[in-house]
Amino acid sequence: MRYIPNSPEEREEMLAEVGLSHAKELFNSIPANLQLNRELKITEPLSEIEVIAAMEAMAAKNSAATKPSFLGAGVYAHYSPTIVDHLLQRSEFFTSYTPYQPEISQGTLQYIFEFQTLVCQLTGMEVANASMYDGSTAMAEAYLMAQRVTRRDKIVVATSVHPEYREVAKTYTQHGAADIVEVAFNEKTGRLDDLSALDDKTAALVVQSPNFFGCIEDLQALADAAHAVGALLVVVVTEAISFGLLKSPGECGADIVVGEGQSWGIPMSFGGPHVGIFATQEKYVRNMPGRLCGIAYDKNGNRGFVLTLSTREQHIRREKATSNICTNQGLIALAATIYMEAMGKKGLQEVAEQNAQKAAYAKKAIADINGFSVPFSSPTFNEFVVSGPKPATEILEAVCEKGVVGGLALSKYYGGHDNDFLVCVTETNTRPQIDSLIDSLKTA
Repeated sequence: MRYIPNSPEEREEMLAEVGLSHAKELFNSIPANLQLNRELKITEPLSEIEVIAAMEAMAAKNSAATKPSFLGAGVYAHYSPTIVDHLLQRSEFFTSYTPYQPEISQGTLQYIFEFQTLVCQLTGMEVANASMYDGSTAMAEAYLMAQRVTRRDKIVVATSVHPEYREVAKTYTQHGAADIVEVAFNEKTGRLDDLSALDDKTAALVVQSPNFFGCIEDLQALADAAHAVGALLVVVVTEAISFGLLKSPGECGADIVVGEGQSWGIPMSFGGPHVGIFATQEKYVRNMPGRLCGIAYDKNGNRGFVLTLSTREQHIRREKATSNICTNQGLIALAATIYMEAMGKKGLQEVAEQNAQKAAYAKKAIADINGFSVPFSSPTFNEFVVSGPKPATEILEAVCEKGVVGGLALSKYYGGHDNDFLVCVTETNTRPQIDSLIDSLKTA
């Protein structure tokens, strides 16, 4: 009864109520040649004890979870203080409904407001929304917002932006008017410097910093170039811990900042659920997608929190809506808020510094190995590209056999980079783990 809430007798009663004699008749509208017409190849029913034992046995086979890992590329292994999970699972947060009625949703609305405030402080922007689904869809929404603001359709995006983000954005905007132009990165620096595609038809220049290769872009120069032709600069950030060390995109002239907030205390969880961030300048707030929480006061001067300026389909006529985003990642945004509040300004800076220092140690040590090099000259944060003496897939397979997950082969996304792989080092990687990676590469 715990897993199947209705009994056989209750199912027969429901079928009789709709005039059917067997559950198979519910699928009569499906052509016979498309029906399975056999039993599913699954085990016989198991007791709760047997189910738990079977799941634990399968979980024990996942050896990758116990190996030192240097994977990054958009999802990062960071330590999350125990207070995050402890507070997150309080019933008033864990089961709360969408906050349409401010009279009974002040707690939810307040933490949403706090999330927005923290995002603004870290990105250097003036206004942020109540979170997006994830970083990739946030970037796609930035495309659409740039079109609305500038009344132009050309989107210039660097190929050093996460390849999967670019694919999501293409899918998201394929039936609209967006004209997406991808521009190559400099093979020596790993950064974008060819801006010849910018013209008076460009709505936005889209870059990632640190980019997919871990290289830190010159955002001020890119902002100046975009603004010179009347375009917006959209900055994508997949590694949110970098905000603790690098100059904020807002300070560098960004118009829209989007990204992934998974690094703020959110487990990797096989890729989700995570939380997208979206921030911009106040003058563009009416064109910003998603939910926005603000402060209001009643006639007695009492402060309250309300949803405001949300030009979504649920709040406004569809033809006036800026987006069909119908919710926000409320629970995950709360986890990120608790993490940021618990860490504080100094804590975030310390974590960021540890990432940068440990990555710098690994980068130098790997570059000193015979046959290995670091191909890009740009400064990096906690990720960097390594070029090896043979195909990266072979190197990483050999390293994995020695008990280390060494990184991501770039050949999956970029032609001509067969020997290159991406390495990420975070505060969770210890000195012995980094040394084990180095030793494994020496004999790979």
